[in-house]
Amino acid sequence: IKRIQLDCTKNYLETVPSKLATMASLEQLYLRKNKLRSLPEFPSCKLLKELHAGENQIEILNAENLKHLNSLSVLELRDNKIKSVPDEITLLQKLERLDLANNDISRLPYTLGNLPQLKFLALEGNPLRTIRRDLLQKGTQELLKYLRSKIQDDVTNPNGEPPVTAMTLPSESRINMHAITTLKLLEYSEKQAAVVPEEMFDAVRSHPVTTVNFSKNQLSEIPPRIAELKDSLCDVNLGFNKISSVSLELCLLRKLTHLDLRNNFLTSLPEEMEALTGLQVINLSFNRFKAFPGVLYRILALETILLSNNQVGSVDPLQLKRMDRLGTLDLQNNDLLQVPPELGNCESLRTLLLEGNPFRTPRAAVLARGTAAVLEYLRSRIPA
Repeated sequence: IKRIQLDCTKNYLETVPSKLATMASLEQLYLRKNKLRSLPEFPSCKLLKELHAGENQIEILNAENLKHLNSLSVLELRDNKIKSVPDEITLLQKLERLDLANNDISRLPYTLGNLPQLKFLALEGNPLRTIRRDLLQKGTQELLKYLRSKIQDDVTNPNGEPPVTAMTLPSESRINMHAITTLKLLEYSEKQAAVVPEEMFDAVRSHPVTTVNFSKNQLSEIPPRIAELKDSLCDVNLGFNKISSVSLELCLLRKLTHLDLRNNFLTSLPEEMEALTGLQVINLSFNRFKAFPGVLYRILALETILLSNNQVGSVDPLQLKRMDRLGTLDLQNNDLLQVPPELGNCESLRTLLLEGNPFRTPRAAVLARGTAAVLEYLRSRIPA
């Protein structure tokens, strides 16, 4: 049999076995969620059409990794640490989709604009110095057009490093007072910043802000001064950062109803979060939880728990049953080896998502019939 597809997702691979790079008939290769620091060379993979290597630790992408991949149409490298894209990317003449979101890329080769088949280019979450944010939002075709228009300039100014403008200095970050006073919103997102400037918090002073958006940065901790907003803050978005633990300052925000911590490095939640008695929605997708965070069972106001794409191995149906407002529980793409039948008694659940786990039952056909059918099936299996 020709091995056309190989899936090595979610292992602990630090390197790719050399044997793999010689598989001549390989068409799709999945290396997502490993510990790769670089891509291998693929001297024989002339037929490889899709290479998925997101969520690794890849820092360098060089010509040697790319030059043999003449058939490649999908290259997915999101959520790595890539700092630059080599000019040789233009060797990939059949490339249709290039996903480089959430890396450390500061500049792109303008020749990328010449790839004839490219239809989709994802760059959000990179500290790009040469491309304005509004341009990124206009979509792939506009972006490619812009890159093509710059090729000529590149020839005349070979060192093409953009001038450092006031925009890039955090001290110049224009504080949007209108948003603070009228929308009650404190926003500092998509800046790739390691810290939120003090002047953002200084600007709030006596204005009661209800919403904070610090998403899509490089924050390694929750800004301690968030505690200053505890009397009014309801909605906090800290998604797409590098936060590995929830601080006790966050647990002081007694008015919190919505908390978004998706795409961070969390493995657990502190017991002190029990104080967030009004919390209705929590998004913990794409983190590193190996266990269901126990403190959530004690926040009885919760209506929505999003925990997809973690490594949760089990849930406690008896504790979930006490959460009588819980309507949505998303546990897709975790490591559940079995689904406890007693989960069928959690009658408040309107949406229970379990796809992408290694359990055998309920089978896919049952899952496909929807939440009510799944709960009924589970109830039928509770030992009498």
